[in-house]
Amino acid sequence: MNKSLFFLPALLAAAAAVAPSGTPDRPAPPATLVAPADSVHSDFTVEKLYENLNNPWGMAWLPDGRLLVTERAGQILVFKDDKFTGEKLSGVPEVFNQGQGGLLDIQLHPDHAQNGWIYISYAKPVPGGATTALTRFKLQGNQVTEKQDIFEAKPALEADYHFGSRIVFDKDKFLFLSVGERGTQPKVLLLDNDHGKVHRMHDDGKAPKDNPFVNQKGARPTIWTLGHRNPQGMVYDAASNRLWAVEHGPKGGDELNLIQKGKNYGWPKTSYGINYDGTILTKNKELPGIENPVRYWVPSIGPCGMALVTSKRYPNWQGNLLVGALAFQHVARVQLDGAKYNTEEKLMQNLGRFRHVAQSPDGYLYAVTEGPGQLVKLMPKGQ
Repeated sequence: MNKSLFFLPALLAAAAAVAPSGTPDRPAPPATLVAPADSVHSDFTVEKLYENLNNPWGMAWLPDGRLLVTERAGQILVFKDDKFTGEKLSGVPEVFNQGQGGLLDIQLHPDHAQNGWIYISYAKPVPGGATTALTRFKLQGNQVTEKQDIFEAKPALEADYHFGSRIVFDKDKFLFLSVGERGTQPKVLLLDNDHGKVHRMHDDGKAPKDNPFVNQKGARPTIWTLGHRNPQGMVYDAASNRLWAVEHGPKGGDELNLIQKGKNYGWPKTSYGINYDGTILTKNKELPGIENPVRYWVPSIGPCGMALVTSKRYPNWQGNLLVGALAFQHVARVQLDGAKYNTEEKLMQNLGRFRHVAQSPDGYLYAVTEGPGQLVKLMPKGQ
């Protein structure tokens, strides 16, 4: 694929790269570069449901209709009928709430109605610093019970950034977890560590026997793909059996990738970004044996949580990816042609730093923002 087909004008680059070195969570560009929030759209209106969230990250719906929203400081808030109940879960594991660390994603097991398992990913404080971890638990009322730590990215590091991460189950009920590279750069292309990888495992954390590197000496057995920087969005398309992920580039070069078994996605040998100080990171945008992104963004939009629209409530959007953008404060509606990028629309510009987008079991789209911390619902016109 010729990546240059999707290159955005370089004249905007200076406006997007305003973050300190080492962090992908950039502030918004100057307001003159974006339009006011489009709370009125031809397809939907925006309903603000709650405005007091503190760095929200993930969303998951329980079978009884309650919505769980994670906050990075370690809280899980409980919503019912689109309203905050005032309740939070108790017994949540301790998190490393520093820098970009904290409580991250939350997902239910596909068979939650039968087994009760709920999964969270988070930055965990451990000897030697912190690491991206995965824990599963059950609920009795709002009390967390039967906690099981099933994965910890190794080795632990002192860095307080680039933890990832998102949790996804596929149609065969394998669990995928994205893990950031924690600033290790070249080590993400080595198989003896868990950083900068997408991992595939059974629901108890064990490595499947058909993982690509499971029999390779010295390789971490759960590795599915490698060469990622900081993948903070991931979604599975059951209809096409495709796994999609978005990751932060450095100064420019954010990526949308089709995640495929055993593939290398290049970081830091290939990138469309540069160092935060403006120096050249790598001269290579493509190399043999490295997967090219399906879509990349220059300047960086700060892609984060994402949703695949399958709901009939949004007939014009079915099959589209909705990608939360932190830096440019919008949701990118990415239209695909099979596994190829087609075009893109910006939704809800300047409403906030969009951390995640999710589709509820009854087919409505929700999003959470930080700065301000909001839960919003996209109501289709005529409903």
